[in-house]
This record gives sequence, structure tokens and C-alpha cells, in this order.
Amino acid sequence: MKKIITLSLCFLALALVMGCIDNKSENSKVKLITAEEMQKILELEDAQLVDVRTEREYEESHILNSQNIDYNSPTFEEDIAKLDKEKPVILYCKGGSRSAKCAKKLEDAGFEKIYDLDGGISKWKHTNKLKLEVKS
Repeated sequence: MKKIITLSLCFLALALVMGCIDNKSENSKVKLITAEEMQKILELEDAQLVDVRTEREYEESHILNSQNIDYNSPTFEEDIAKLDKEKPVILYCKGGSRSAKCAKKLEDAGFEKIYDLDGGISKWKHTNKLKLEVKS
């Protein structure tokens, strides 16, 4: 009987934790988007396109009309403070990790519309979905 009660309490605790996680993601202002969705947003809205990779990565290739704000730069906080909180922001990096961290910081800073390119530039660079500028 003790095992059943303990097991039931464990399941209840797990259900509560999972419920909190789900509610948090529903309230998040960050939306994962595909390359196609990104292009539509850029056509329809005055969005800020931000590459959060290093300057070296950015120089090798980047999405046209993006600005580079290196997530690992000592001036990162100052640089994102220069973005307009009222305008949508589209973030991308190599694989999605840095842009996800940046998205969280922007959300905490009060940005209203935050989009994160799902899978980063690596997922989409060999498709015709992105307009890339590549160093020759």
C-alpha cells in the first residue's frame, strides 16, 4: 500500500511539473518559425532580423539584411538594448541554441514579438528558402 501511495504522489508531482512547463510555453512571446514563415514576416512587417552568431560566422555567410549582435560578446546586453521593443525581432544562429537564449533575454526585457528561426541557419542554408550573402 505504501508503494502505491508513493508512486501515486510521484505521478501527481510529475503531472504538476509538466503542467507548469506547458503553461509557461503557452505564455511565451517567442515563436519558433520556419524559413518560409520568416520570409513572410519580413515581407509583411517592419521586423528586425538579428544574427546572434560571432562576427566571424556572420562574415562567412548571413541572411541578407540581417544585423549581427554576437550573443557571446561582452557588449551583447548593450547591443540588444538598441533594438526597438515595439518592432518584431527575428533571431537566428547556427543551430538554434544561442538564438533561443537570446529570445529569452529579449522576452525578459519586454520585447513584444520575438521569432526564432527553427534549427538556425544550418537547417535552412542548403535550401532555396533563405536569401544568403556568402563570402566568396
